[in-house]
Amino acid sequence: MEDYMDKETSIFYKSDASFIDTGENYNVTQECGTHNARRLFNGRPVDSLRSFPQGIKNCYTLKPEQGKNSSYLIRAFFQYGNYDNKNQVPKFDLYIGVNYWTTVELKDACDVDFPEIIHVPISDTITVCLINTKSGIPFISALELRRLGKSIYQTGYGEALNRIVRQDLGNSTGKQVRISGDVFDRLWYTITSPHFEKNWVPINTSSVIDTQGTNDSYQLPAQVLRTAIQPFSATFEAIVFDRNNTYSSKFYVCFHFAEIKQLKEREIREFVIAVNEGDYMSENITLEYLKPLSICPNQTFEGRFRFSIKATQKSNLPPILNAFEIYEVLSIGDIPTDPGDVTAIMDIKKTLRIYRDDWTGDPCVPRRYLWSGLTCSLDETPRIISLDLSNSKLSGLIPDSLAQLSNLEFLDLSHNDFTGKLPEFLAQMPNLHTLGLGGNKLEGPVPEALLLKYRDGTLVLSLGENLDLCQSLPCQKKKNKELVIPLVATSAVAAVLLIFIALSIYKRKKREMVTESNINLKNRQYSYSEVVRATDNFKNTIGEGGFGKVYLGIMRDETQVAIKLLSQSSKQGYKEFKAEAEILVRVHHRNLVSLIGYCDEGENKGLIYEYIANGNLRQHLSVTNANVLKWNERLQIAVDAANGLEYLHNGCKPPIIHRDFKSTNILLNENMQAKIADFGLSRAFVAENDTHVSTRPAGTLGYLDPKFQATGNLNRKSDVYSFGIVLFELITGCPAIIRGPEENTHILDWVCPIIECGDIQKIVDPRLKGEFHTNSAWKATEIALSCVARASIQKSDMSEVSVELKECLALEMTHARSQRMATEGNKTTSSNSVSLELQSDIVALAR
Repeated sequence: MEDYMDKETSIFYKSDASFIDTGENYNVTQECGTHNARRLFNGRPVDSLRSFPQGIKNCYTLKPEQGKNSSYLIRAFFQYGNYDNKNQVPKFDLYIGVNYWTTVELKDACDVDFPEIIHVPISDTITVCLINTKSGIPFISALELRRLGKSIYQTGYGEALNRIVRQDLGNSTGKQVRISGDVFDRLWYTITSPHFEKNWVPINTSSVIDTQGTNDSYQLPAQVLRTAIQPFSATFEAIVFDRNNTYSSKFYVCFHFAEIKQLKEREIREFVIAVNEGDYMSENITLEYLKPLSICPNQTFEGRFRFSIKATQKSNLPPILNAFEIYEVLSIGDIPTDPGDVTAIMDIKKTLRIYRDDWTGDPCVPRRYLWSGLTCSLDETPRIISLDLSNSKLSGLIPDSLAQLSNLEFLDLSHNDFTGKLPEFLAQMPNLHTLGLGGNKLEGPVPEALLLKYRDGTLVLSLGENLDLCQSLPCQKKKNKELVIPLVATSAVAAVLLIFIALSIYKRKKREMVTESNINLKNRQYSYSEVVRATDNFKNTIGEGGFGKVYLGIMRDETQVAIKLLSQSSKQGYKEFKAEAEILVRVHHRNLVSLIGYCDEGENKGLIYEYIANGNLRQHLSVTNANVLKWNERLQIAVDAANGLEYLHNGCKPPIIHRDFKSTNILLNENMQAKIADFGLSRAFVAENDTHVSTRPAGTLGYLDPKFQATGNLNRKSDVYSFGIVLFELITGCPAIIRGPEENTHILDWVCPIIECGDIQKIVDPRLKGEFHTNSAWKATEIALSCVARASIQKSDMSEVSVELKECLALEMTHARSQRMATEGNKTTSSNSVSLELQSDIVALAR
């Protein structure tokens, strides 16, 4: 539809093509052409509509000139009109910004609904979203936007007004009317509400109402003020309105008066307004002849809504009421995504020409309508922290607007057709710790700043399958050779890049090397005598496993270490020792136990690790531990462990599976930071089916995925299952195998039936004494369940688990912060009434 001016209302309607990029256009059938509601706009705006068969959320983005902190009346029109010839009237939700507005539910095909809301946006754009609730395809006929005047219809901060009743009293036309003289284009009902007590009569005048010579900023049209109601005799001295509150929210009310009778010398009309039996009582009110007066109490009302307008004892005339308005007070407290992030992601969408059904409206809020490929923080103002655009058929240069996503932690642009050089700004993004750019057509040198971040272990970096990308200077074009940078390099290996650059040289010279050890480690090699000295002749045993005993040691520089010696009786021989050393030298992460050095003298072989002071997680969860881990500490440990395991799975090439992930293999340092241990007996695997098949026993009873026990097939999801068991240990405080007097019980057999009953309190560790946020406990439980799902395809990937746990922790921290503020007596933000000066023009929108 083209832009046009409505002849009867003089409203300019603009095509909605520039306000939304989804939906399909239709015309309604002729059978609804005589419906009364169509007279409000001469029918034309509802002759056509836009339907949204694709996507759950479809949003209009309006950008009025005045922008944020201006008060706007927003009105939407809906007439189904059997446009699809199915005669099935849909039902769907309407949102203003990120907050629920109303549910659109028409009575029949020809019914017209036109909800209104008075809203003060906190950003320069206003979004109106239609939400598919699976009860039919959403549609819209017209959308109107009008800026209101200053100081009228005041709302508190985080509130909006949803029109319930706007009543023109004493008018006998019996319909909704649109009055050209109403500068705010309000729609008025002239059908008297049945909630009035039947003790009144209509009165009217043909005199001119002085709407300009008064300070009444509501500026009701004279047509509304010329009619009124009053009690029909002097013995009935009150006008009473009584309505049950069918709405869950609060009410806001406005009363409009004008004296339309020329009073005689001794006639007195004086009255008071009372709302809800004394919740509000006005001062004594007298009116000037033909002068409007609007009274809108600066408060809201809850429960049964009743008002009465009663004559005072001084009055010898009954009270009158010309018009009134009732609004439902909507809480719109959900805060939208950070404006800078919204601007950036919208520019990315436009630049890369991303067309996804759900990429409309706010990217992060409401959370159930989060844009695909995004993860957002749970801060008071949501921020985009993860963006996955892999395999999205994108091309061109990497957009500069990515740099504006300053809180971004994870960015995956892999397997697209991006060209050009790697932009320098990627290294300047302060929070970015994972960057995937493999499988593109990038060229030129890798920025030195990026290489530096990956060398010091602060950036997970993947650049494989970019044939014209190089990492050395001067940069020489390479053909038919794939550049692969491992996602993270150990900070202890200063020349880790040389391992890859000089790989062919190393293989060529390997046989010529004269050394007593076959292990190519860059860590320092220690003699057996140094190991004996460091352990004080193996005085302090701090652990034991299948590999051998672990001893506490002190190096010459006073560094405490844990030295693991290969037992000569161990079933694990030199092959395993060499494999562990070679794995450990190329993996480094803050949530993995670091290798300091090794010993390789004949039969005396050992690995020297950093010493982790606070023992293992199982010890801290034990009932014998007096210092009970707090809920936020448990979530942080879960996040740390997930980060470490995610790195083994996705940050190493080839990926590494742990094979024995359990709570005793999660160590805690002096700062209670979790580090994963004993992953050295893992097997790197490169098979296409992402598996490693082993006939040797692996794992620990209680933590081992039943699918592996049945098939002997290890993969990433086997570790994910084990992680889920550990997460349940953190939630419940119970071990994987709960010992009983007669028989033992697996933790899942105990916890799952309770979860199905919906009782989260019964599974959370009782030693926490209820000091946790229920929502974060449920979220943690849901994450754990996703890890232990029966089918592998249903199990989450560790990258997903890591992101979800961070959100869970953020949820808990936000709750704790609000609780602390409440305890400290901080008051909530006072209401802030904002409106702008009167503006006479009308902004309207129609398809």
